[in-house]
Amino acid sequence: MSRDETSLPALTNSLPTGLGAKAELPGDVSDTAVRWQARGIIAELLAESDPESQWTRVRLRELVAAHPDSPEQALLEHLTATTALTNAPEERAHISRADQPAEAPVPVPFTRRSRNRIEAVLGDRMLMTAFQPVRRLPAGQVTGVEALTRFVSDDGASADHWFNEAQSVGLGTDLEIAALHRALTAAQAVPEHLFIALNLTPATCMDPRIQGLLEHSQLAVDRIVVELNGPVPADQYASLTAALAPLRRRGMRIAVDGAGAGFTSMDQVLELHPDIIKLGRTFIEGIENSEWQRLRAAAMVELARHVGAVLAAQGVETEEELAAVTELGMAAAQGYLLGRPSVHPLDWNAWTRSESETAPSGS
Repeated sequence: MSRDETSLPALTNSLPTGLGAKAELPGDVSDTAVRWQARGIIAELLAESDPESQWTRVRLRELVAAHPDSPEQALLEHLTATTALTNAPEERAHISRADQPAEAPVPVPFTRRSRNRIEAVLGDRMLMTAFQPVRRLPAGQVTGVEALTRFVSDDGASADHWFNEAQSVGLGTDLEIAALHRALTAAQAVPEHLFIALNLTPATCMDPRIQGLLEHSQLAVDRIVVELNGPVPADQYASLTAALAPLRRRGMRIAVDGAGAGFTSMDQVLELHPDIIKLGRTFIEGIENSEWQRLRAAAMVELARHVGAVLAAQGVETEEELAAVTELGMAAAQGYLLGRPSVHPLDWNAWTRSESETAPSGS
C-alpha cells in the first residue's frame, strides 16, 4: 500500500515484453516523461491571474527562459527560491529594491521549515503522477494501474518522506488531496478499460472534500479503486464505512493491506468488506522458499474467497516469486518484474498494446 519509495531524480522505466521481462527503455525516455509533466505544471502556474502571485510568475518565466531545454530544472529552482523566500519573508521586499543589500534569513525551527516546504509544493503544485501496471494472474493482462506520487525535489526524498513530513505539520490531508488532483488529471490519459488505484489514508477518505472531488472528476467512479494507506483505528470503522458508502454504491472499489500485524488486517477485512486485499513486499519477498510465508498467503487466499475479495500481490520482483503467488491462487500482481512505474502516457498505452506478448508460455 506504499506510495512508492522511488524519488523523482531516480525515476527509471521499463516496458515488459513478456510477463516478468525487464527490457529497459532508452535512457532518454524518463527525461522526456518528466519533461512532459513539468511543462504541464509550468503552464498551469503561468496561466494563473492572481495578482498576489504575479511576482512568482515573473521569476518562473525567467527560469524557464534560462533553461529552455530543461523545464524540470526550472521547476526545481523555482521551488527552491519559493521555499527560501517563504522562510525569510523580508526577502520578498528586497526583490524590488535592488539598491538595498539583502539581509540573511533568520534561522527557523524545523517544523516551520517543513511547513514552508510543504506549502511551497501545495502552492506551486510541484508534484507529478507515475502509474504502475497491475496484471491479472495467471494470464498477465494489464487490468489497472496504481497512481504513485513523484515530487519535484532536488533532495531525493521519497514520497513517503514528503507525506510523513506534511502529516507532522498538519498538512497531510492537504498534500494528499493535491496529489489526488494531479493523479485524476493524469488518469485521463490512461486507457479507458483500466482501473485507477489511488492511495489515501483513512483520515483523508473521511474528509468531506473527497466525495465531491471523486464524483466530479473526469474519471468514471466505477474505474476508481481507493487503496487505504495505513491501518484504520477500530473506533473509526463506522465513520469510514459511512464516508465511502455513497461512492461504493456507484461502483467505486476499496483495497486494504492484508499484511498487517496481528489481527489488524483480518479486522479491517471483516469490518470494511474490501473488494481487493493487497499483500505487500514484506509478505511476498522470498515466498518461494518460506513455508511460513506460503502458509500465511494460503490463509489470506481463503479469507479473500470467504469475503468475495480479489487477493493481489504487490512488490513482485523475481520469476520465482511470481510463480509462487500464481500457484497459491492470487488473482493479480504488480511489481518491478511486471512493469516499473512511469510518468509517460506512451508507456501507459504500451502496457496494453500487445497483451498476447505479455502472457506466459502455456497460459
